[in-house]
Amino acid sequence: MAVKIVRQANKIALLGAPTSAAAMSVGHEGAPAALRAAGLTAGLREIGYDVADLGDDPVQLFKPDEESPRARNLSRVIASLEALKPRVEQAVKSSALPLILSGDCSIALATVAGARRYFRKVSLIYMDGDADLNTPATTPSGCVDGMVVSHLTGRGAAEMVRFWGEPPLVREPDLALFGVARLDPPEEQILATSPLRRFLAADVKRMGPAAAAHAAIDRIKGNGYQFVLHLDVDVISDFPATNYPGAGGLSLDEVREALLVFTQQKELAALEVTAYNPTKDPDGSGAKLIVDLLAEALGARLEALKGSEAAVAAAAPAAAASQGSDSSSAKKAAEPELSTPSPGEAWSSESPEEPSDLESDSESTDDDSGDSGASEESSGSHS
Repeated sequence: MAVKIVRQANKIALLGAPTSAAAMSVGHEGAPAALRAAGLTAGLREIGYDVADLGDDPVQLFKPDEESPRARNLSRVIASLEALKPRVEQAVKSSALPLILSGDCSIALATVAGARRYFRKVSLIYMDGDADLNTPATTPSGCVDGMVVSHLTGRGAAEMVRFWGEPPLVREPDLALFGVARLDPPEEQILATSPLRRFLAADVKRMGPAAAAHAAIDRIKGNGYQFVLHLDVDVISDFPATNYPGAGGLSLDEVREALLVFTQQKELAALEVTAYNPTKDPDGSGAKLIVDLLAEALGARLEALKGSEAAVAAAAPAAAASQGSDSSSAKKAAEPELSTPSPGEAWSSESPEEPSDLESDSESTDDDSGDSGASEESSGSHS
């Protein structure tokens, strides 16, 4: 049965996933509450959004796990994913834009899986200071958050890969790393042969944030697929309110400029914000920065989508008159094509099928944007 999801430009569904289970210390689990307290909901309502706060999942805390040194706390991590996934599904079906606040980057699996309940093809923009391409075999720490992209693309811990019944959750050519400033040697080796799209911090600075963001969208087919936007706040260079701050990444202005491009795309299916740690933000300045950044980007989105809707409405009378002059055209207009939704609409299936092998194999996987040597040792990263 086909489901027609009619996007409401001014609707946001706010979801909290208070977890630090995939990190290497506690603190991140406080992110949803701290960002709400910093005025996120009120700020979004002030700029015109109808915000439905769907509350928080059960808290999942990091605990030392010496029994599984290659992938720590997997049972708690998976519990957080199982709690979040159906709520993302609910938010997508409600016609709102899901905005997920969390500590762990690993919740990306639940966000993508929830979106795929209604959209067959979901791409991912992964804004993060780290590539998160380690695996249990290569990780120096056992930190599950340092393996997220590997889990998504079918190479990570088996328990995480199996979270989606038919891995991978995201095909490598449909995932773009954006703003990465730290790479471990095993991650560099993976990128040397992988079709993953990559716009390292040095690439973004060279191209300019807006141009790089548009290129990333084009490379993952974001203009045709729905896509999830993942924002790990450690992509902001020297941002202190996170477990693994780093230098050499994107400046706040560069992150803002890229976000303004990403959030204005009508194919944006969900936005997640991760890795803010309120225990490292005693004066709340980090939370305020994040709230202001989101309000600016989502405010621009609202204006862009309203402008698009107005343009479609203005063109409708002329289109109707043209169709009315031809009865066969009118008959055809009464039978909508599922593959060409109108702006703000997306057709999907309650039981989506995977793209055919022919379709997958026909897409180019070569990458001309990620040959930059913009990497450094990431001994301080969450790998």
